[in-house]
Amino acid sequence: MPAVPKRRTPHGRGKRRTANNYRSPALPVLVYCQCGELVRPYEVCPHCGAYRGKKVMEVKKEE
Repeated sequence: MPAVPKRRTPHGRGKRRTANNYRSPALPVLVYCQCGELVRPYEVCPHCGAYRGKKVMEVKKEE
């Protein structure tokens, strides 16, 4: 004979169990650049053109 539960499983308990199988979408990680702007790590800063503390590209100033 297979195992049979003594009581009915609530909907919330079953949903919590299946929710652990799915990852929620992760928020993007942001770090502060040397100019003080928030940028994604390992990318050139679009505001000042710096990468890891060194200027690597020129940025056009929009007026």
